[in-house]
Amino acid sequence: MTKKVALVTGSTRGIGFEILKEFCKNGYTGIMTCSAMSTKANEALSTLRSQGLEAILIPCDISDSNARERLFAEIRTRLKRLDVVINNAGVAPEKRVDLLDATEESFDRVIGINLKGTFFMCRDAARLMIELQNRKLPDYAPKIINISSVSAYTASRNRGEYCVSKSGISMCTMLFAERLAEHGIPVFEIRPGIIKTDMTSDPEVENRYNKLIDEGLTPIKRWGTPKDIADAVMTLVGGKLDFVTGQVINADGGFHIRRL
Repeated sequence: MTKKVALVTGSTRGIGFEILKEFCKNGYTGIMTCSAMSTKANEALSTLRSQGLEAILIPCDISDSNARERLFAEIRTRLKRLDVVINNAGVAPEKRVDLLDATEESFDRVIGINLKGTFFMCRDAARLMIELQNRKLPDYAPKIINISSVSAYTASRNRGEYCVSKSGISMCTMLFAERLAEHGIPVFEIRPGIIKTDMTSDPEVENRYNKLIDEGLTPIKRWGTPKDIADAVMTLVGGKLDFVTGQVINADGGFHIRRL
């Protein structure tokens, strides 16, 4: 039997890397993607190898239709199956500015990668998954999981384009969950909260979140980790949720709970 295949976008670091690592540890062939070949990508592969794990690196700028076409063509011909797609790739604004000073250039960049990229990755993955279902592959139960953020519903006035993109991912999840239900392909969304990654490693950001967490911003008073998100992903792909689709998992330490 061929190994199951998991594609994780934006997986050379942080949350994406930890998710990819968990798939590899659980016997999947992991596909690592990044926008282009880089030192960071090679370092990520070396880190996996040092832990006795292997992944296939396929560069892909998910906002580019030609790049996505090449990605799925290689999966179709080289691996001949695709069991899970984790849409994790995303960017923050290069510079945080007040909402009234937002630029179209920043908006287009963030929306193009985070929202447009995720939408069409869902579309392209779904097309291939339906094609593979028709081939009657053994033990084939494909799934799509979108990684969004608490920013999907939390207003941050100095990074509005990011909030809009993550909110859009929530609708993408609902749309594709409804469309793919007839094919038995569930689509889920995970909303990470405050996660300890290099994107939150700036001392000013770290100090701010430390203070907010200490003051009770989240009922669970600690930072989240990439492993927390990877564990949520592995729970969703475990095969015990066949009557569930379109569900949101708030991996946020309870941030989403309204309290008095």
